[in-house]
Order: sequence, then C-alpha cells, then structure tokens
Amino acid sequence: MPSYTVTVATGSQWFAGTDDYIYLSLVGSAGCSEKHLLDKPFYNDFERGAVDSYDVTVDEELGDIQLIKIEKRKYWFHDDWYLKYITVKTPCGDYIEFPCYRWISGEGEIVLRDGQAKLACDDQIHVLKQHRRKELETRQKQYRWMEWNPGFPLSIDAKCHKDLPRDIQFDSEKGVDFVLNYSKAMENLFINRFMHMFQSSWSDFADFEKIFVRISNTISERVMNHWQEDRMFGYQFLNGCNPVMIQRCLKLPDNLPVTTEMVECSLERQLTLEQEIEQGNIFIVDFKLLDGIDANKTDPCTLQFLAAPICLLYKNLANKIVPIAIQLNQVPGEENPIFLPSDAKYDWLLAKIWVRSSDFHVHQTITHLLRTHLVSEVFGIAMYRQLPAVHPIFKANATGGGGHVQMVQRAMQDLTYTSLCFPEAIKARGMDNAEDIPYYFYRDDGLLVWEAIKTFVAEVVGIYYEGDQVVEEDQELQDFVKDVYMYGMRGRKASGFPKSIKAKEKLCEYLTVVIFTASAQHAAVNFGQYDWCSWIPNAPPTMRAPPPTAKGVVTIEQIVETLPDRGRSCWHLGAVWALSQFQDNELFLGMYPEEHFVEKPVKEAMARFRKNLDSIVSVIAERNKNKKLPYYYLSPDRIPNSVAI
Repeated sequence: MPSYTVTVATGSQWFAGTDDYIYLSLVGSAGCSEKHLLDKPFYNDFERGAVDSYDVTVDEELGDIQLIKIEKRKYWFHDDWYLKYITVKTPCGDYIEFPCYRWISGEGEIVLRDGQAKLACDDQIHVLKQHRRKELETRQKQYRWMEWNPGFPLSIDAKCHKDLPRDIQFDSEKGVDFVLNYSKAMENLFINRFMHMFQSSWSDFADFEKIFVRISNTISERVMNHWQEDRMFGYQFLNGCNPVMIQRCLKLPDNLPVTTEMVECSLERQLTLEQEIEQGNIFIVDFKLLDGIDANKTDPCTLQFLAAPICLLYKNLANKIVPIAIQLNQVPGEENPIFLPSDAKYDWLLAKIWVRSSDFHVHQTITHLLRTHLVSEVFGIAMYRQLPAVHPIFKANATGGGGHVQMVQRAMQDLTYTSLCFPEAIKARGMDNAEDIPYYFYRDDGLLVWEAIKTFVAEVVGIYYEGDQVVEEDQELQDFVKDVYMYGMRGRKASGFPKSIKAKEKLCEYLTVVIFTASAQHAAVNFGQYDWCSWIPNAPPTMRAPPPTAKGVVTIEQIVETLPDRGRSCWHLGAVWALSQFQDNELFLGMYPEEHFVEKPVKEAMARFRKNLDSIVSVIAERNKNKKLPYYYLSPDRIPNSVAI
C-alpha cells in the first residue's frame, strides 16, 4: 500500500497553535484518498512553531498529487490555527511543497495547491481550474468593497477589527506592541503628572522639555536645540516627515505678492527675485489644500484653528534651503501680511510655527494616511479579490495588508498614478537635479530603492510572462487592475490609473508602485515622526489661537498660548513615539520568510534583490557617517515589507 510522509508547519505567532482535530486528504490525478486524522498518540500536535510529520497510507496509487484538503473540526471550543505550509513526500521520494501562510478559523475545509506559481493559461486540468475559480469566489465574498466616506477610496467592508478576514487582522503581537509602546512613552515621560492640568498652557518653550527629555535621540534633540533656525526649518521640507511638498517655483503665484524689495536681504546673489526664479533658486510650499477646511470642533473647551500658508524658500550660496517669505492664508490683503526674516523675531517665529503646524496636518492626513495606508489598502483588497494564491503576482505581494474628511476628498483630485511613481513625482516638482539640490536625501535614497524594487519585479515578471500578449491575456491580472481603478480611484479618468495593462514594462512599473508605496514610501513618512514631531513647537498638532493679522504685535506669551496645551502635547508625544517604533516581529524589505514561491529562478531573484538592498544599506550608512542629521528612513534595513500601522 502506497505511503506518503506529510509534514505540517504551524506558525510561530501568538495563539497560532490549535487543539482541534486536523484531517488531511490527498487529491491525485488517479484518485482521492480518504480523510486521515493527523494525530500522534500521547503527543500535543500543532503547537505554536511546531513542525510535525505523519505517515499517510492509502489503498491505491493516487497518481500525481494535485491538491491537498485540510479539514479542521472543533475539539473543545473554536480555535484558530495558523498553517504555514505542508510538504508531501511521495512513495517514489519526490517532495511537493504546499504553501498556505494563513489562518484557518472555526470549522471547515481549505484546499491547497502546490507552490509553483501558475497563470490561468497554464492550468489545463479541470480540477485545478475549478479550484482557482472557487478560491476567487470565496475571497470576493470575504473581501467586499465599502464606501467609508464620499469621495474616499473604497475600503474593506468591516466596521471593526474583528470583522476583518482573519488573514488581514493585525497579529496579536502588533496590536500589543503598539499599546505597550504608547504606554511606555506615557510612563517614561511621567505624563500622568500633567493630565490634571489638561487645559493649561505651558509656561514657555523650555517648559516643553518636561515631557521631552525622558526619551530622546540625536535628531529629536537637535530639533529641540535648533528648531527656531531658518536652516532647520528649510531642511525639513527636504528630509523631514513630509518631504513631498516642496517644489521649484517657476512663477510666483498671483496670490503671493512678494517683491524683490521685501526679500532682498535674503537674496545672496545680488539678483532680483525674478532672476533668482529664472536661475532655479526659489522654491515654494503651498498649503492651499487647507483653505476653508473646518478646524476640529470636537472639544467644546478648546477652540482650534487652521491656516493655509504659502511659504517661499531660497537656495542660498551654501546650497541650503531657507524660508524668505510666508503668507499665512491664501487671499492677500492688509490682514494677511507677508512675514519676512527681517521682521521682528517673534512675528517671524510664529509664522514659521504656523507653517510647521499646517505641514503636520497635511502630512498626517494626506501624505501618510491617504497616500500610503488607504492606497495600499486598495491594492491589497483588489489583490485578494482578483488574484488566486497560485498567481505569481499574488505571491510577490502577499506581505501586504470632520476636517480630515474634507482634506482627503480634496486631495483625491491630486492622487494620480504618476504621483505614485517615485521618479516621476520628484521630476514633476522640479526636484530631480541632484547637483542643483544636493542635500535631498529622500530623493536620492528613494530612487535607489525604487530601482532595486523595479529590477526585482522585472526579473519575476520575466519568469512568468514571455511577452506582452501573455500580460494582456491574463484576465485575473486585468481584473485586479480594473478593481483598483474602479473602486480605489472611483473610476476617475483624471487619476491616470490604468484600466488594463497590456505590456510587460507597464506591469513592472505598476507592481513597483504597489510595493514601493506600501513599503518605502510609508517608511519615509512614518518612522521619522518622533524625530521631527516630538518637540511640540516644531510640529504643533493644533493651534489654539487664529493666525496673526498684523505685524509687530506677537509676543512669546502669545506664541505659548497658541501652542497645544499640556494634555494635547502629552497625547501627541505618546502617539508619535509609538508610531515611530518598529514591531518586535517586523519584516523588512527583501525578507521573505513565507516561501510562497518554490521555483529556483524566483528564489535566485530574491537573493539578488537582497544583495542589491544590502549594497544600498552600505551606501546610505557611508553617507551618514559623522552627519549631525543622518537620513536613514529609506535604508532598506529600516523599511518594513508593508504598511503595518
């Protein structure tokens, strides 16, 4: 009687093991085995992290093994189980790998295929075609689109965490890690001692140190010591939390009536403002997105205010970017003066604080939430709905999972496919010339990582797609792309997202966008939050007084009264600390512990990808040596594989 050796690997996550009954059936080209209970006498099977082997004897030859069926039945109570993979050793000594890497919840049956990636056109056997179709039908029932808010990208139909399909819920460790990080921050900062003074203001700038110095690092301390300086202010538009707003100014906007006379003390080349613009030395950051947005009114005890500044910046002779003019709202007029470095110290400082606060709002809601989290969710849902687990593109991406509303609705108009293509986005803002703008590390490192990802993607795509025609005829791929366009981008033609993909080169670019957005772009705008936002005056999460309408009246007392109160400062600091921490079980770019691919050419491509990423790590580390402000957010060893929080 033929005998097979079946090896079952259980995940190492918390609660991954199970005490339920596990049955296995083998489906071959010549027949299907009976159900076999996988159980060893006097042994606790399927414990967390365990790899268990079983001998399965069948009555007759099964032929080539095509599928395996796993059935889980309740022992005492419903017990989720995380199955990593199953391998089958056939009677003739061959090994077949069946990747799973997902949770099996409740009672029921799952059917697995071997680990070789296959396009739909590669499946000629009826049972495999049927399995492929049924898997997508099941997924499309689980992963349903829902409109969270009008104008938003559609999201998954779930009202709370437990409503999500089990495979895309946070691991228990991740949820606990975030709560512990937040609690740790609150405890380390002795924040509770300030909570009874929730609504009270700080005494002065130095007073903010009471919640700062307990957990500090090189960058955050440097920000604390130099935040009032124009160079530090300008540097953050290049390499801070939100390095995507600055662009070269080709023409002064009509609503910013700055003249050469106003800024001539800042211009170092003895040129007019117009000449500096022609030479490419003037840059602009415009927060028009915030114009008319309602401020937060959820706290009846504290009025909160927003501005919509325009900030003009200058590249000086030292190639540093510094601010030279700030207008705090969009419509020019007597009550909306243009603030200048030559103004009184506190006039200029408060104007810069308003810009930093506006930058914080746009960063959190648009750069971070919309353009990494919400977009990545669209890609993830569409992938689960339209690409079966055996599809090579699914395997390559399987690591993925009030006034704010108004902002997202507006920002959706600027959310285009091209704006997610990193090199194109940099070029569109006129920030692509490395010799001209030498200290833009976000650009430099981002381009290295983008090219590494694109090279890897091209290798994998080349293995499975012989030519453009195969791409065009892959209906599952086309359905995935269409889902993203129709539901993620709401069918907006102006978004530039493709409805279909007909060429290998375009497919490579598209997948690079998917991977880069969920990994590198998210890392660039997430993990520096404590560095740049922990010193509250440098990134105020709220402002408690309206923008000044005249010059010469601002005092330090007025600035402190405008900045967040003690309670909000404490909550803000705890949040940016927790968000900036890596999880204990974090997987970084290029790490693929879940072996969805079994083919040697793909594994070799993965090895080359990791080697390429390692070389980038070395380049960045060498550049950062002895830097007072090192830039490391896009070093591949600090880029998690996918959006986590």
